[in-house]
Amino acid sequence: MARLPTASLALLDKWIATLMSIFESVGGLTLLGVNVLRWLQRSLILRQIRFGFPAAVTQMNRVGVRSIGIVSLVSGSIGIILALQTSPSLATFGQIDKVANLIAVAVFRELGPLIAAIVLTGFAGASIAAELGTMVVGEEIEALEAMALNPIRFLVVPRVVATTLSLILLSVLSDLMSVIMGGVAGVFFLDIPYELYKQNTIDQLKLSDFTTGLLKAAVFGLILGLIACQNGLRVTGGAAGVGKATTNTVVQTVVSVVLADLLFTAIFYALGWN
Repeated sequence: MARLPTASLALLDKWIATLMSIFESVGGLTLLGVNVLRWLQRSLILRQIRFGFPAAVTQMNRVGVRSIGIVSLVSGSIGIILALQTSPSLATFGQIDKVANLIAVAVFRELGPLIAAIVLTGFAGASIAAELGTMVVGEEIEALEAMALNPIRFLVVPRVVATTLSLILLSVLSDLMSVIMGGVAGVFFLDIPYELYKQNTIDQLKLSDFTTGLLKAAVFGLILGLIACQNGLRVTGGAAGVGKATTNTVVQTVVSVVLADLLFTAIFYALGWN
């Protein structure tokens, strides 16, 4: 029997190790998500324990409120870019006023949640991973466990709740800023009458556009919080490990969010929600 070349075996080993790492990460993420839901059930539904509202509000202020400015800037810029880049093609068909329709559906269904998720990943995801990683290196997590305090309940749950709620609210802000700034570009640069732009936007939007966008934002926020917390709690190797965890958090979250968006789009298309 012919033997595989050494280079081929090394490549095969590398691919197998990569697949095993992916499966391990997905499994750990799923387990962490189940634990978070279990603690939320015990605190919010069964009322067996107290939910840490102050901790969740503090985290929302850190990851959400501080992201308002940059989300507004990026979303507003995207709205202007969409208006100016799509207008020449629409003008060819004498439909330049349909810029409003295009921006409305693109932003509310896709770009709003996606922009907010990517911005929040860079701003808050890395911060959460670094903070928890530093606590692991400083043996603060072990100290909590020694005092019979569950790290998932006191550290992970508030951060996951904060990223989920913050991303929903930031997604709404992103939608509004993109549409408003797209309207500014349409009215002042493309000479579209304000009333016509407003009416086209209203006529184009449906309730399903808004609700599907919010659903995506909630799932993206959940993904962001879980990945950031998992990478932070798994830090090894001191300061270098913290840096690696923050980098992995940003990369893994962006890829996961885009894949989740693709899955949502395929499902909505199959269901006819378009």
